[in-house]
Amino acid sequence: MAHSFTQEYFQIPSVTRAYTTACVLTTAAVQLEVITPFQLYFNPDLIIRKYQIWRLITNFLFFGSLGFSFLFNIIFLYRYCRMLEEGSFRGRTADFVYMFLFGGVLMTLFGLFANLFFLGQAFTIMLVYVWSRRNPYIRMNFFGLLNFQAPFLPWVLMGFSLLLGNSIVVDLLGIGVGHIYYFLEDVFPNQPGGRKLLMTPELLRTMFDTQEEDPSYFPLPEEQAGEFWQDQGGDGGEPNDQGQ
Repeated sequence: MAHSFTQEYFQIPSVTRAYTTACVLTTAAVQLEVITPFQLYFNPDLIIRKYQIWRLITNFLFFGSLGFSFLFNIIFLYRYCRMLEEGSFRGRTADFVYMFLFGGVLMTLFGLFANLFFLGQAFTIMLVYVWSRRNPYIRMNFFGLLNFQAPFLPWVLMGFSLLLGNSIVVDLLGIGVGHIYYFLEDVFPNQPGGRKLLMTPELLRTMFDTQEEDPSYFPLPEEQAGEFWQDQGGDGGEPNDQGQ
């Protein structure tokens, strides 16, 4: 059983595996009181004055204490991060890492003005947004109650957060940053007079795009949209290059 788990774990694409593992280990460390959330949250003053640079990363890794909210976020993070990496970013690990960096930097800048302490949920929403816009024809089901097409998924999640009494600022931030990336990467280059603005640095390509694909690697089916979602006969679709 241990061998089977190890084999399955290492079949997860590298970026998804690294990010999900970091989030789980960070939450476990907080639960075991090895560290506290006060050592992780985004604080520009401590970053600049005390040189606590790690906060630029750790605020993306903590989703709160173990519970429904953590499980909900980690499932969505794992599913949609993996489907992106195995789908539109398959064989383009450097581009995927660049999307992470682009989204992280933008969220950090917005976080300076929005007074947000943890940005992991916003980052998950960004991944969901990009996936949903690149798979516009997949039909989804919300707890058996609501049927809709994939591009509405981020807005449904925001509505769900609102029903739970949570602030939707984080959701809006994720949607906003996701849309900026989607527009610059998928829409603007295909417009008359448009051009590709997001160019992945050669350093990232050298670091991440040199490995050959593992012949024993089996991707997660693109149509599996998460524990709480089921496709309703969608064909997977192609990136929507015309909408915003």
